[in-house]
Amino acid sequence: MKKKLTLGLVGFGCVGQGLYRVLTETQGLETEIRKICIKHPEKSRSLPTAYFTTQREELLGDPEIDVIVELIDDADTAWEIVQQALQRGKAVVTANKKMVATHLDELRVLETKYGRPVLYEGAVCGSIPIIRNLEEYYDNDRINRLEGIVNGSTNYILTKVSEEGKSYAEALGEAQVNGFAESDPTLDVEGYDPTFKLSILLTHAFGLRVRPEELIRVGIHRLSAADLSFAKANHLRIRLVAGAYRHGDKLIALVAPRFVPDTHALYSVRNEFNAVSVEGLFAEEQLFVGKGAGGNPTGSAVLSDISALRYDYRYEYRKTTQESRPEYSLDATVEVVVSCAPSVRISPEDFVRFKGGERNRETHRLQGEVTLSTLADWSRRDDISIILAPGAIPKPVEVPKQEELAAA
Repeated sequence: MKKKLTLGLVGFGCVGQGLYRVLTETQGLETEIRKICIKHPEKSRSLPTAYFTTQREELLGDPEIDVIVELIDDADTAWEIVQQALQRGKAVVTANKKMVATHLDELRVLETKYGRPVLYEGAVCGSIPIIRNLEEYYDNDRINRLEGIVNGSTNYILTKVSEEGKSYAEALGEAQVNGFAESDPTLDVEGYDPTFKLSILLTHAFGLRVRPEELIRVGIHRLSAADLSFAKANHLRIRLVAGAYRHGDKLIALVAPRFVPDTHALYSVRNEFNAVSVEGLFAEEQLFVGKGAGGNPTGSAVLSDISALRYDYRYEYRKTTQESRPEYSLDATVEVVVSCAPSVRISPEDFVRFKGGERNRETHRLQGEVTLSTLADWSRRDDISIILAPGAIPKPVEVPKQEELAAA
């Protein structure tokens, strides 16, 4: 049975203001914002000052507030607020992907202990309802592959740089002005943001708890003009892709830039748009596309969670209880294209299977298969650029059969 909800909103930045706009323009929701907690009272606001407070206790201690909506970019403070809200018997809606990815285990324990739900659709892919679909539509389907563009900021930057010829700094500045990039841009361009999101998605898609620091993460901050020229000359585009691939009882997952051909579903996904491709055993391949950054798109996802709470909705995490869950594995290889200065020590012997390369005065480019452990080592280096090759799918390392070992 649906019910009226009273909200306490923490944070009134890009997403908080977007939520206010979509909430006020949605008819018949029977939901209102009672109070908004802010950090900087000196800023000019579009609402009367009576709405605002700098004291979170005014929200947490108000018995009339049913739901705390947390929309700040400080993960540590967000975690404090969420804990306190649940302890006070309030439901929580959040869009803080770092906080959720870091504390998902604890969140589930607190939900059970205090009997109040935490929803976070807005933390992953903005306006795309990917978590709800994984929870409800794919709850009984075995997912074999999930991959996509889950960070609107980097996609916006890559679009502007590759298609409009803008500099990296100029494109990043535009993304920040438009509210697409985080206040700390390293979260986006170094791949932390999509890694947090992939960690969350693995729980809902495969029932696995893989912490962000366990995932291989390669950002776009080391891409060079030579990489962009190579992509253009070969009719490719570069996209930062978060992917998870099931091979029998093994699951391989990582975040890395990828060369995408014009036949690939992600090729035409531009600017701040996100896209997630899900391949189920029965549903087969489906593509979800929508704006992944900005106040209104993310605000609409937050509002969807608020609306769901009117019907006492909560995540059931059904995949985590299934016996057929795969095991997360780093024992795999993937084909990559590596670019660096000619003086950098990268050789064909570093590859499991070397496919070739080229060298000129400015660039040394090599292509071949590497182990994920090698990829993880290279991802921590500042002197090389790593991009997954077109069509590259991580695959488990082949273990020799007993008869092959005996013959050797």
